[in-house]
Amino acid sequence: MKMPMRYEEVLQQLGSQSNPQAVASMARFGINPNNTYGVSIPILRQMAKEIGRDHFLAQQLWASGIHEARILASMVDEPKKVTEEQMESWVKEFDSWDVCDQCCGNLFDKTGLAYQKAVEWSGREEEFVKRAAFALMACLAVHDKNAADERFTQFLPLTKMESTDNRNYVRKAVNWALRQIGKRNLNLNRRAIEAAEEIQQMDSRSAKWIASDAIRELTSEAVQQKLQG
Repeated sequence: MKMPMRYEEVLQQLGSQSNPQAVASMARFGINPNNTYGVSIPILRQMAKEIGRDHFLAQQLWASGIHEARILASMVDEPKKVTEEQMESWVKEFDSWDVCDQCCGNLFDKTGLAYQKAVEWSGREEEFVKRAAFALMACLAVHDKNAADERFTQFLPLTKMESTDNRNYVRKAVNWALRQIGKRNLNLNRRAIEAAEEIQQMDSRSAKWIASDAIRELTSEAVQQKLQG
């Protein structure tokens, strides 16, 4: 039986995959290059598969402060063991959009606190905390297949409320949430388009971009055919 990888071994493996060219490329895409090795997501996913679920190891990896170790932590942590305290601690330390999105899509959206935190964090001022709110909404819309429509209609007023935030990482996440909610089914498609049309009327360049981009996708022939099919 293969023994699970421990903390030092994982860090050593991450270090051996270090790619300075990738780090430079990541920096150009707005990813924080500090404490970053440049290890690709497919490699991290393969490592996570080999490691398996390990809540304690996830805490160690997060505490290392290493960019890829934190993404890996989100992949190997056990959702049922994640506490509100942990979610609040981690979200405050998000310093890159990819760490934010990976944590939301790999881990946070599978916890029992996901919907609550999406609502709470949407009203927070910190850029990556607010992004996490809308990234969570988008990830839940994709991953929580059996959720009732009402769980997502509660998010639509929040997309309108925060659509005037002109910070790039926030407005892109608001747009992402609106689009993913509107692609779940025909009812939510109609509701999301209505919300986007209201957002479009707001006196804000950010709001108008969010709305026009969402409307373009949600009314597209490809999306409509998929929903009706």
